[in-house]
Amino acid sequence: MRKRYTEEFKAEAAKQVIEHGLPTREVAMRLGVGAESLYTWVRERRKQPEVRRAEADQAAEVRRLQAELRRVTEERDILKKAAAYFAKG
Repeated sequence: MRKRYTEEFKAEAAKQVIEHGLPTREVAMRLGVGAESLYTWVRERRKQPEVRRAEADQAAEVRRLQAELRRVTEERDILKKAAAYFAKG
């Protein structure tokens, strides 16, 4: 006999994998569901347009933050060099 899970349960389980980046097998074991079932739920959820849009938004935010980090790191390095130069003088 197969267990039946609510759509809310499936969505929350898939969310742990998609949004939080947890391993599918780990989440399946912790929740007591079959890994194949969870893989299916994740696949179905990723097909939904709003999920794809959210993933695209997150990817864009990551790229933006990486660019900002590069810029701030360069600024910091310049300031370190300037401080060392003026400390000598």
